[in-house]
Amino acid sequence: MTVYLVGAGPGDPGLLTVRAAELLERADVVVHDRLTPPALLRLARTDAERIDVGKTPGGPAESQDHINELLVELGLTGKSVVRLKGGDPFVFARGAEEALALEAAGIAYEVVPGVTAAIAAPSAAGIPVTLRHTAVSVTIVTGHEDPTKGEPEVQWEALGALNGTLVILMGVRHWPQIRERLIAGGRAGSTPAAVIHWGTLPQQVTVRATLESLDLAGIAPPATIVVGDVAAVSLNWFESRPLFGKRIVVTRTQEQAGELSVRLRDLGAEVIELPTISITDPTDGGAAFADAVSRSGSYDWIVVSSPNGARRLCAAIRDGRDLGSAKLAAIGPGTAEELAAHHLQVDLVPERFVAEGLLEVFPPAPLDGGRVLVARAEVARDVLPDGLRAAGWNVDVVASYRTAPAVVEPAMAADLAAANAIAFASASAVNNFVAALGTAAAPPLVVAIGPITAATAHDAGLHVAVTASDHTIDGLVAALVAACGDDPTATSVTAPIR
Repeated sequence: MTVYLVGAGPGDPGLLTVRAAELLERADVVVHDRLTPPALLRLARTDAERIDVGKTPGGPAESQDHINELLVELGLTGKSVVRLKGGDPFVFARGAEEALALEAAGIAYEVVPGVTAAIAAPSAAGIPVTLRHTAVSVTIVTGHEDPTKGEPEVQWEALGALNGTLVILMGVRHWPQIRERLIAGGRAGSTPAAVIHWGTLPQQVTVRATLESLDLAGIAPPATIVVGDVAAVSLNWFESRPLFGKRIVVTRTQEQAGELSVRLRDLGAEVIELPTISITDPTDGGAAFADAVSRSGSYDWIVVSSPNGARRLCAAIRDGRDLGSAKLAAIGPGTAEELAAHHLQVDLVPERFVAEGLLEVFPPAPLDGGRVLVARAEVARDVLPDGLRAAGWNVDVVASYRTAPAVVEPAMAADLAAANAIAFASASAVNNFVAALGTAAAPPLVVAIGPITAATAHDAGLHVAVTASDHTIDGLVAALVAACGDDPTATSVTAPIR
């Protein structure tokens, strides 16, 4: 098998290459650094072994020799091994040393380039590293040379004499000396300069000043320093997004969290996925649901109440022919979209995406009585079946799935304490969150997808700040922006120019 030296990019999971994601998904072992985002590690299979070989500045660390030996040892096992390295493996990441060790041992390896922070971090700060007529060259240099080699090799005075953009990686610790030597080499102290901390991530902080006034006190690695006229440019697309700097807790199943999390990240939020719900088979193992689906052609209508129910129905049939002449009703466009993805045409979607909304538009029962199958969660309100029966329909209710509390890791407590808002997309998510963590663990802003979820939260002792008027993912995102998007976190600082 092959050992893959994979660039993890600058931090934002969205900047991972397609090849890197593909290798992570099929890896047996992932060897990763200290700053590898958890979202990247979650791309690996749940049964994949994860080995942290991160180096902590000023603290204990795995030696590079030990990491090389580990990769050789793993390469000999025949497993698929991904060595995940921040940025690009060959840009100040010692990937070449690891490749040489593998080559010497006769182990096949592949290098997968990654997006380097030297380009990505300035971009996220709105700084183009080159600009026509202003900066026609860019030099990337490390501010942290190998301490074992003796005399430093970087000629900072020579770099100070250059006119282009200078990007310094890992230079926080030695910044005072670097700055002094750049100025000594001829770079004007009034030259614009900037530092980007946690570049490309929601917690990004950008400090702009001049070469002589840029103060890195309080700035810790990882940080990227930019020196040059381009550092005065501020194309502020990244930090101006409506949810930039906000920490938002998403409480859905891992599968459902995906769409909402992507939408919130696109708006600049840091998303904490808290899986308070797991979707399992009903108590009877799904026997009643399977029996009802086998007779689905005998019903006039089949009502599906959620995307989870839609997925269960689609998995239980071969195709639309199994439904016979039965019509489909879906509560909410998300449920309808899930059915449509399996080529099932939905005949009725209410404007209000709750049971009461469906009752308002459901057709009257025929004189001889018609039959309706309601496929829903095992524990749910009886408003819909009771309302249909009152309207003259014969109703069969079957559980297509069951929601159960998911295991919440203790480490989530610290993340929750620092969060700005929490999004509840169902009443069961509220109940499971409160059962697992209590109301005191909820962030200051509670946002609910609809009135039923909001009422459940209120009854549990939570104060709901905003309820989405449109009970969909779009509506929930809009409600979150309304709740916390108007109070942007102050993370962009301008230092005085002297």
